[in-house]
This record gives sequence, C-alpha cells and structure tokens, in this order.
Amino acid sequence: MTVSACGGGTKTPTAPTDTVPFSTTNLRVGMGDEAATGRTIAVEYTGWLYSASAADNKGMQFDSSLNPGRDPLVLIAGGSDTIPGFSQGVLGMRVGGLRRVVIPPSLGYGAQANGQIPGNSTLVFEIELLAVR
Repeated sequence: MTVSACGGGTKTPTAPTDTVPFSTTNLRVGMGDEAATGRTIAVEYTGWLYSASAADNKGMQFDSSLNPGRDPLVLIAGGSDTIPGFSQGVLGMRVGGLRRVVIPPSLGYGAQANGQIPGNSTLVFEIELLAVR
C-alpha cells in the first residue's frame, strides 16, 4: 500500500502551497527500536492537506490507516515504498513514538494531483511507529 500525501494553502484547506519547508516534530518520543534506513517498519498514520489557518495546520483529511477496515502501513524506512517525505519523516523514530511530519510538494507529489490531493500541495502527517522488524 502506498501512502497518499496532500497539502493545502493559506486560505482554504485545498489551496496548494509550496512555500512550507519539510519538518518533523516529535509529539511523543518512543522508547523502543529505532526506524533506521533499510529496516521494515509498521506505522499508523493520518494525512491532511496543509492549511496555515487550521489548528496544527491540519486542513482536509485525505487518508488514514486508522479508518475502519484498514491495517497499519508496512514499509522500508528510508526506502521508495511511499513518497520521499513520508519515508524520510519516519527515520530516527522509536517504537511508541508519534511524530508530525510536514511535507512540501518537492518531497510529496510535486505538481501532479493524486486523488483528493491537488498538485503542488504541502501535506501534514501524524505517524505512530508500531514496530521495527
């Protein structure tokens, strides 16, 4: 499964923006194994379009592994299983950790629209690291 990414602008949750830099913020630091490049990891995530005016910059939600019937996402940390910003954003997390990752278009879908995600969108993800294998 690939993770979709999206972002919104400064006036509406769906207005694209490409001026917000990549960033990670630990909301909870985990105490378990570390997500290092090449390790298989399992995560729960929710993704929103970036909105400068919304609480925590969370505009319209576009995807979540927490939705009914969904399973955690399994991927290779630092690999190409998903968009580059998501894969980079999990590096260094420890099991039990929760991290907010802001992904500019250059590390997301670029100018290409993807489903509900307009081209040139900045995305916000909250990612919880469940396991490192």
